[in-house]
Amino acid sequence: MHSKKKLRRSPSITSSSDSSDSSSSTSSSSSDEDSDAYNNSNGPRFPLVPAPIYPTKVERVVYNAKKKHRSDIKPERWNREGFAGSNVCDLPLDESNPIKREHCSELTVKRFIDEYERPAVPVVIDGVPESDGWGAVKNWSLKKLRKNYKRVELKCGEDDYGKTIRMKFKYFMTYLNLQTDDSPLYIFDSTFDDHKDTKPLLDDYKVPKYFPEDLFSLVGEDRRPPYRWFLVGPKRSGTTLHLDPLGTSAWNTLIVGRKRWVLFPPHVPKNLVNGKKHVRGDEDDEAVNYFMDLLPRLKRASPPETLQCIEFMQYPGETVFIPGGWWHAVFNVDDTVAVTQNFCSSQNFPAVWRKTRSGRKRMAVKWLKKLETHNPDLAALATELNQKDKYIMYSKERDSRKSSSSSSQKRKKKSNDRDDELEESSRD
Repeated sequence: MHSKKKLRRSPSITSSSDSSDSSSSTSSSSSDEDSDAYNNSNGPRFPLVPAPIYPTKVERVVYNAKKKHRSDIKPERWNREGFAGSNVCDLPLDESNPIKREHCSELTVKRFIDEYERPAVPVVIDGVPESDGWGAVKNWSLKKLRKNYKRVELKCGEDDYGKTIRMKFKYFMTYLNLQTDDSPLYIFDSTFDDHKDTKPLLDDYKVPKYFPEDLFSLVGEDRRPPYRWFLVGPKRSGTTLHLDPLGTSAWNTLIVGRKRWVLFPPHVPKNLVNGKKHVRGDEDDEAVNYFMDLLPRLKRASPPETLQCIEFMQYPGETVFIPGGWWHAVFNVDDTVAVTQNFCSSQNFPAVWRKTRSGRKRMAVKWLKKLETHNPDLAALATELNQKDKYIMYSKERDSRKSSSSSSQKRKKKSNDRDDELEESSRD
């Protein structure tokens, strides 16, 4: 995890002169695109829904969580655009490029691997929780979760330095039921299995039969990256466009509510799908903004054969398989409860290995040793990939020499930088 969280774009309202500059800079945009532009004014973008009146304790807890999670926005301004009064949860769904759908009763593990996992094709699989007898089907209603876990603190955000923000579930549920925020706080907890009070959640589900391999488990729970999350998302919350870490694939099973998804294939360039060139200066960088504004602009700016995006709605009881390398964003159109896990298997191992050996160097060394014992074929493949890429694995001795050399180079560069600054000054 980053030691310093990347701040989002500031949503502060610009001055009238800034508005003019923004208008002139986007004058080349189509008239259709301009129709959804955020009007730079002091008022909300949509009819403002009155802010809720929370119990005093809840108000204080929510205020502090918001202040830490978004230091760039005053907590009372979280509803500044008025999305709670918009149709953002009812936007039409473009299913011209539909996702594949299967029912677990007709999809064998072999066919899943052959038709979806190996060729990296996303799919929605229906019926897994009911078929596998998940306790979550009965136990994860919002009402029961509040009753059973009301005193438990779960992660609902991070501050600017990546430090976890937690909130008691009973307070979060009051917030969820009353909130009118544009992009609400979102429980996204990866440590629920570490605490005795939330460990029963693990007994309420099991990994679907289609995802039996978990190769990162070889390095142990303490060393491996976070990989499973319990999710409670208020409507209008979500995750903006991203790739899953270290090239891993993922599955996401929904128990309550509906989630809206958009996926882009790995070969579509990042600068095309993130839509940064289509962002107005005063727009925020949240899932609600991506689905309301950026995605429609992207689709107007590029033909379908270029974007190849897949849009779909996920319903309760459905499991989404997201292959590694696929860009995706998710938006909660209802209050939702879900569980998701990332994984490395034999099918996505080459991509995950290449990401891990550079992104988690020390862990990769231990992982390779474990693979040599438990899966010699994959260990041999990892070594072959290293040789092919001319990649040298991390070692303490080599890292020590590299650090010493790097320090020397930094001192030399610093000296050169000073010389350059002096040279620049003399030119002025």
